[in-house]
Amino acid sequence: MTDHATPGYAAHKQAHVTRLRRVEGQIRGLQRLVESDTYCIDVLTQVSAAKRALDSFALSLLEEHLAHCVSDAIAQGGDEAENKITEASAAISRLVRS
Repeated sequence: MTDHATPGYAAHKQAHVTRLRRVEGQIRGLQRLVESDTYCIDVLTQVSAAKRALDSFALSLLEEHLAHCVSDAIAQGGDEAENKITEASAAISRLVRS
């Protein structure tokens, strides 16, 4: 993990925290469904919804990273630009595989 003075998501930090709390609530809801012996398909439907919410958060964060961190590095040029592009490409690959 690389340290930065200001993360790309800083301008929308509270919105991201709110989204993550919503995902957390969905996961807790899944626990309750399992604890109450809810029908498998109903649980799987909620798993799908939680995954979509987390994927949406990840894409939003990636978009901000590209717009802030990667674009700043490209503007500065040099090795940092290439490193940021490689780093972003690896992050995209991880997201696509998950």
